[in-house]
Amino acid sequence: MFFTYLRRELAGRRRQTAIIAVGMALAIALVMIVDAVSTGVRDAQAAVLESVYGVGTDLTISQAAGPPEEGEGGGPGVRFEFGTDDGETTDDGTTLSNSRLTVDRGTSTFDASVLDTVQGVDGVAAASATLSLTNVTFDGDLPEPPTDQAAGDQAAAGDGTMPAPGEGGGGGFGGGAFDVTSVTVTGVDPAADAIGPLSAVELADGRGLDSGHTGEYVAVLDAEYATTEGVAVGDTIDLGGTGFEVVGTVASTSADAATASNAYIPLDVAQSLSGMDGLVSDISVQAASASDIPAVKADLEEALPDQTVSTQEDLAASVSGSLGSASSLISSLGLWLSIAVLAAAFLIAILFTIQGVTRRTREFGTLKAIGWSNRRIVGQVAGESLVQGLIGGAAGLALGFIGIAVINAISPSLATTSAPMAAGPGGEGGFGGGGPFAATQQSTEVVLSAPVTLSVVAMAVGLAVLGGLLAGAIGGWRASRLRPAEALRSVA
Repeated sequence: MFFTYLRRELAGRRRQTAIIAVGMALAIALVMIVDAVSTGVRDAQAAVLESVYGVGTDLTISQAAGPPEEGEGGGPGVRFEFGTDDGETTDDGTTLSNSRLTVDRGTSTFDASVLDTVQGVDGVAAASATLSLTNVTFDGDLPEPPTDQAAGDQAAAGDGTMPAPGEGGGGGFGGGAFDVTSVTVTGVDPAADAIGPLSAVELADGRGLDSGHTGEYVAVLDAEYATTEGVAVGDTIDLGGTGFEVVGTVASTSADAATASNAYIPLDVAQSLSGMDGLVSDISVQAASASDIPAVKADLEEALPDQTVSTQEDLAASVSGSLGSASSLISSLGLWLSIAVLAAAFLIAILFTIQGVTRRTREFGTLKAIGWSNRRIVGQVAGESLVQGLIGGAAGLALGFIGIAVINAISPSLATTSAPMAAGPGGEGGFGGGGPFAATQQSTEVVLSAPVTLSVVAMAVGLAVLGGLLAGAIGGWRASRLRPAEALRSVA
């Protein structure tokens, strides 16, 4: 009886059913798309953070930048010194080449003994120190000085000046070409592969660093950088004026992010070549459990008042660019837009249900006159509204899946910029900017994908049921208040 009456009433009110279903479908589809895109942005942000600190890193210890100490990086530039016998001299001039490992400008170092303090804090499962450097290479040709007779006459007469350009018939001294390039280098503890920068990468070729590489001049390169430079496992690269054997290449575990550095070398070697003996720039910390992170952070801040302790959440706050803007837009505008559309859809369903109940005054009055209880009438109206909501939910699921598929087909890319740190992989520096001559930022481009999860489907079905029950409950309450006498007056 219930289902027969239900089918007849829905078939007789197709227009009302269609309007309610369409409103619910649009609202549910919008909520699905917003939730899926929001999840995609969070996944992209996680990929960026993973490329910076690594999977096993819960906290990072650094030191705020301050005035550079003598011998440390951060000065006005990198000074290259050449002796009189340096370079290769030919008839055309002298070819000069030199490279130096230096701490990035804006990066502060601190004593490596801090690592012992960190490892002694309760709740710390593992800790590893790193030293972020930049290998700056100066390469160019210096032409031979002029052999002008006037210049020689002036020098013989005790005049230390050179003739001005165009004077003395010999012209001035100039020309030459110079290149300044930079490669990001990270000194890591070869034995600590489960935490720190190398915990966020996977081996692409060769082998990684291990405890046996301590003190050895070996390097692991970013796979993309190695390909760009035409370097393979077994080749030798120059870092800080010293040859390093390439023992392996690594790639990021995320397809949407790059590794944190161009090259990774043993920490003790990095300290020695850069003149940073006993100094580090960062310490990666792994907590015993996720619930211990706030307490570990507080204990570390108390034990290390001169250093800065940051968590993954702190790092997330420093992510800017289109990723940060998209995340903010989705979390604010998307949330309120979804609430507004859902409220409008529920209101439409309620109003149309009440309007339908009002039009059926004689019908419900007659049913009550022949013995239908208020509970049965409420159940009948609620059942009709529930079916209308489920129809809208099914349509909303279809629209939502289509919208999500369109987003994934377009695959929009988002540029992200993290807080100032070492130049990103493949970056080159020069006098015009970047490299060691300016504070740099790490930029990453990620492709946004909107994943379809079980929670999205469950949420869509739940909203459809909720909308139908809400409209049915209010409409049924309105129908239950009708009196049989109204039906008799309507008939008369």
